[in-house]
Amino acid sequence: MPQQAWSDKRERQYEHVKDSAKKRGAGEDRAEEIAARTVNKNRAQSGESKKASRTSKRDVSPQHRGGRRSHSGSEGRTRDQLYEDAKRKGVKGRSKMTKAQLEKAVAG
Repeated sequence: MPQQAWSDKRERQYEHVKDSAKKRGAGEDRAEEIAARTVNKNRAQSGESKKASRTSKRDVSPQHRGGRRSHSGSEGRTRDQLYEDAKRKGVKGRSKMTKAQLEKAVAG
């Protein structure tokens, strides 16, 4: 699923991430999704993409994060990620909510 906008480097990165995900037991579709998201986030962080969310630009790179924040556990998603989810869902008053309030609003 490499994109036309990707450079040769990004296509190699996509294949490497996809192969790694498959070795860890992910199915073909899931491995492709993980690889595409990783490459697109890296492109956004390095300024190669035309559009990028604030979270993509400011968040830790996928390689550095290494699954530390997989939407579960004590930490979970960042406040910015929860805010973006609330924005997509049209939650009113989200800008004044705390992380805990955003978690409840997005979950409900």
